[in-house]
Amino acid sequence: MKNILGEKSYSVALRIVNLQKYLVAEQKEFVLSKQVLRSGTAIGALVREAEFGQSKADFINKLSIALKEANETKYWLMLLKDSGYITPKMYESLIPDVDELLRLLISSVKTAKKNNQN
Repeated sequence: MKNILGEKSYSVALRIVNLQKYLVAEQKEFVLSKQVLRSGTAIGALVREAEFGQSKADFINKLSIALKEANETKYWLMLLKDSGYITPKMYESLIPDVDELLRLLISSVKTAKKNNQN
């Protein structure tokens, strides 16, 4: 069975790693790039942790934190764009993937919470 959430979060993490390398090498930006790297790679790590959660509550908690990290990543990307460190084109290339990840996480958390009540 394919794990869409796992694959998408890993794909976004790879793109964020490459973005951070660009920001450091080309823009000499070290603070915001570290923030977006941290939040953008944490999403996938939390999704992986959730897969082997100790309980349903732990699973929901890990996915909820991943959701917060995805939202934070979107914030850092907006800030990088609006401060001129990345071009609007770079932003527009990344943001649909982050938005899709947000939608997947929201849906997964809602479903897990609903199933946990039953």
